[in-house]
Amino acid sequence: MFASLTGNDAIKRTLRRLLAKGRVPNSLLLAGDEGVGKRQFALELARAFVCVDKRDGEACGVCSACMRAGTFSWPKPDDKDAHKRVIFSDHIDVGTVVPYNRNILVDGIRHLESEANFRPYEAPARFFIIDDAEKMNDAASNALLKTLEEPPATTHIFLITSRPDALLPTIRSRCQTLRFAPIETEAIEKYLTEDRAFTSDEARLAARLARGSIGRAVSINVEKFRTARERMATILTHTLETGDLAALLKIAEELNDAKNKDQFEDNLDILESLIHDVWAIQTSGSTTRIVNTDLAERLAVLAENSGSSDLPGWLAEIATIRENLIVNINKKIAADALFVSMSA
Repeated sequence: MFASLTGNDAIKRTLRRLLAKGRVPNSLLLAGDEGVGKRQFALELARAFVCVDKRDGEACGVCSACMRAGTFSWPKPDDKDAHKRVIFSDHIDVGTVVPYNRNILVDGIRHLESEANFRPYEAPARFFIIDDAEKMNDAASNALLKTLEEPPATTHIFLITSRPDALLPTIRSRCQTLRFAPIETEAIEKYLTEDRAFTSDEARLAARLARGSIGRAVSINVEKFRTARERMATILTHTLETGDLAALLKIAEELNDAKNKDQFEDNLDILESLIHDVWAIQTSGSTTRIVNTDLAERLAVLAENSGSSDLPGWLAEIATIRENLIVNINKKIAADALFVSMSA
């Protein structure tokens, strides 16, 4: 049932209308930020077709067909041929393809094309979900085009992506697009407390950090985050209050030691959020719009001490580091350079 999904009520209304009129497109592109529920919406739409006990045109969510449609037996890591075939759920009419080394290759798409030509086994239609559709290489994209041009009447293909512009224009033109919005912070907070057993304080913080992504919110370990954030807040303390460059360079070294190097980008994100909060307080004189609300008083003090510090410039430098990570820059040198610049 769409009511069980969090956020994007406009999308729910659109899908209910399409179902009521029997006009669900054969090719549908679900586009939006990571973690806003695109795959869950696609599965719920498929369930609305396979369900054997529909309620007001939607899936009941509890019948055998509904349960099977959302249950996948994912291939084991040593299954080197998984990308060459459609991976079906426990319901034979709902399938997906999986990537190989971060790419969706042509073999899986060709198998999808073959399966799409078979009539449904149990349900009125068959459904194929392509997660992270932007990962299709050129050969896979061109193979999919053949199916999208003349899709069988009883086949629906759902492409899910956070980067629709990375898809071939010819693929986008053959799909009806549903654009998902970030989920409201209050809705995420409610979901975390009611469905994920977060405490109210944990849910409030995780919801603000999630930037509209319920998937990101669920993945946040609040205790670990607070530990990492304390170190990042110390950087701002040394930068804006003590001017202790030696302490900053020591932290830069710690960020790149064996136990922390894999969290470098996460730490960079945390530092960015703290700087942005300090800047927001500095410019508005208020803490109402900051992310790290539980540090409001501390951040307000840092904002008072920020003086002529180039906070926007710091954010720009962090953005540059993030872009350069693609080419495997030396993270220690990058962190040193950033902290020296911040303390200047």
